[in-house]
Amino acid sequence: MPKQLSDLYAALRARAQEPAPEGARALYIAGRRCGWATHAACDALRGAPAIASDGTALRIGEDMQPGADLDGVLEQAAELLRQANCLRGWRNELLDVLDGNEPLGVIERAAVRPLGLLTKAVHLNAWTPDGRLWVARRALSKSTDPGMWDTLVGGLAGSREDLELALVRECGEEAGLDEPDLQRRSPLRTILRIHRRLPEGYQVEDVLTSTCVLAADARPANRDGEVMEIATIDAATAVRQVTEGEFTLEAALVIIEDIMQRRAAGEIPA
Repeated sequence: MPKQLSDLYAALRARAQEPAPEGARALYIAGRRCGWATHAACDALRGAPAIASDGTALRIGEDMQPGADLDGVLEQAAELLRQANCLRGWRNELLDVLDGNEPLGVIERAAVRPLGLLTKAVHLNAWTPDGRLWVARRALSKSTDPGMWDTLVGGLAGSREDLELALVRECGEEAGLDEPDLQRRSPLRTILRIHRRLPEGYQVEDVLTSTCVLAADARPANRDGEVMEIATIDAATAVRQVTEGEFTLEAALVIIEDIMQRRAAGEIPA
């Protein structure tokens, strides 16, 4: 079983490391290298004020400093991408534009994948006291991976949002769990950075996870309509379902990595 798990985890990590989409160009914002803009995004933004595109790069606000003016250019860029049908929906949520961990500005969430911008996803991998795993099935209305199984809680941190607080917020929205329910939660830790091609662009995402044993009487319940079912499964079933492709890639990575950690610590039978 340890060899099976390590091989499965290695295969999942390999799937999470893909080159940028064909035709994508290096993205610079305020002179900083920030992502990979799709060919369609470059076309949509060509000729816009404070935006320059050539055969190798897309440059947004090249000579600007972080602040309201740059945010205005990023807002205009997102709107132009929407008008060109480069976006999947419109979330009315702002995410940070990051250079490493330094925020340069903010942009509409739906625009991050066409521009290949770094995002940070926080996950809660929750267990019952008797060693079963809480999992959630994504609603069919989700634009990405509808109907697939997922970690109990997972979502993106918003603009200037503390990552630990982002997870607590997501726990409330997705599983009806509030801070007192999470007292046995480990601190967030980053397990990898995903680079994956998506239909709308390029996913560059740090995956952070926290593990928690919920109380025996805990009954997670979705509040935001993004989950259609919550259930518990044993570790062996989780491994089988991951192997059969029933989980999102991010959830599969979080779950298998956690199972390996718990088995190594003797918390789950080998």
